[in-house]
Amino acid sequence: MARCTRRGCGQDFTKDDGTRCVHHPGVPVFHEGLKSWSCCADVNKPVLDFDDFMKIQGCVQEDHHTSEALPVEAPKPTSTTNFRVAESNSGGETFSTSTGTSTPVVSGIIATPPPKQAIEEEDDLAAPVNPGVQCRRNGCGIRFVSDEVSRQGEGEGAVCIYHPSPPIFREGSKGYLCCKRRVLEFDEFLKIRGCRVGRHVFVPRPTPDVAVASETTSCRIDHYQTVDKVHVSVFARQVEKGRSQVHFGETKIVLDLFLPGEKRFSRTLDLFGPIDPTNSSFKITNTKVEIQLQKKDRRGWTVLEQTARDLGNISLTFGVGGRTGTVGGKEIILDEGNKARGLPK
Repeated sequence: MARCTRRGCGQDFTKDDGTRCVHHPGVPVFHEGLKSWSCCADVNKPVLDFDDFMKIQGCVQEDHHTSEALPVEAPKPTSTTNFRVAESNSGGETFSTSTGTSTPVVSGIIATPPPKQAIEEEDDLAAPVNPGVQCRRNGCGIRFVSDEVSRQGEGEGAVCIYHPSPPIFREGSKGYLCCKRRVLEFDEFLKIRGCRVGRHVFVPRPTPDVAVASETTSCRIDHYQTVDKVHVSVFARQVEKGRSQVHFGETKIVLDLFLPGEKRFSRTLDLFGPIDPTNSSFKITNTKVEIQLQKKDRRGWTVLEQTARDLGNISLTFGVGGRTGTVGGKEIILDEGNKARGLPK
């Protein structure tokens, strides 16, 4: 199986799989710590974190992937001020400048400080993973197939070759703190082979430190309903798709969402009416979590959650258009208890 060489894609593909290639036709732009793509800088805002930069979705679609090497543009001579740095035996740095027309060259490997020892993530083998989820380790890029292929045994698909330390960009050179190789081109940087062998991490296992540092937060919840469904929106930005879950029961749903900054939103909703868990679903977007609840009957819901308050005669108007947010109701629909009581006159 080949891997697409277009920037921003990197998908594994076969000749006739029919998948489309979503990529960046431009080049990466790194300026004063900000990272973006030249082809869509006006659409996708520059980001600071390298992981966020790698998640910027491509801005152009092609019908097919390609494994051909991308053409490398020759550096253009420019008239500019060149900065030179010389390091003395005592560790001090001396800066000098010169003006003239020059072509960028690599003078040597830049010395970097030794990386700090960090606690590496471990995969939570008990957590379910959807096919296609990419390994979280730097430099790996392998996508989840199944537990048997990607997690168990010693097969090729279960072995992770990765970089344990974050990337470093300095004076035009690119590399990782954990190994010495440095390159100029971003495409070559993506090809730097990992320097450590281990296991993939698709869903990180919570550590005691993370559990202590997690901060409980609150999120706004809104909803509306149609005749057979209730649509719930939980407004939370940048929810982690790999760790966050929504569990469905017949009379309740459990929300467990992980947010940036080690924040966490957990809540159980005791629903106003019964639902069909197998036909209910949720979707995580960049700004919110959209939940679709399939009603078990066609009654309208006066509120989203059960309440001890007396709702009066509102319970007699299930399914009537224009009441309690119901959209598209054409007839009065009652439960068995209200049918026995009869219609109001």
